[in-house]
Amino acid sequence: MRHYSKLKETKIASKTVFKGIVEVKFDTVRLVNGHQATRLYLNHKGASGVMPVENGYVYLVQQYRYAIGRVTWEIPAGKRERGQTFLSCARAELKQETGMRAKSIKPVLTFHPTNAFSSEELHLFLATGLTRGKDSPDEDEFINLKKFPLKTAYKMMESGEINDAKTVIMLQWYQLHVKQPV
Repeated sequence: MRHYSKLKETKIASKTVFKGIVEVKFDTVRLVNGHQATRLYLNHKGASGVMPVENGYVYLVQQYRYAIGRVTWEIPAGKRERGQTFLSCARAELKQETGMRAKSIKPVLTFHPTNAFSSEELHLFLATGLTRGKDSPDEDEFINLKKFPLKTAYKMMESGEINDAKTVIMLQWYQLHVKQPV
């Protein structure tokens, strides 16, 4: 089996194919062996997700996801705006999608959901000390909010009813680190 000491591809040329919420980029790169190849990928500003939890319950939002043609249950989340920190993005998404504010929003972990074709970096947070207010979803967002016992959310995850990556990761992290009974 080979071992490569320097696994890096060097950009030779770059072209923006589309620019909108995300950019679609088409790059030419030099590979480790000196050959050239092309890379098509999404250039993404990043996003934050936040799991609001209190007294053995988790709040999830339900929405239709066009790309997969399904309704999903997810933690509140959204893309980061220019100049916005990941923490302020998490606070804004919590307020926007649920109407809640949190006394504490703690960073949990960061991951790349689809690093084979996207630069997106997703920062996940845990929100506690919740107070309720009025939600203000985006004009094109239609969201249902529901409070689930954590035990129910874990069962929904195990059965595949909850299959959104960021939500699965947060539920598993919470179950592992906060030791909530199953």
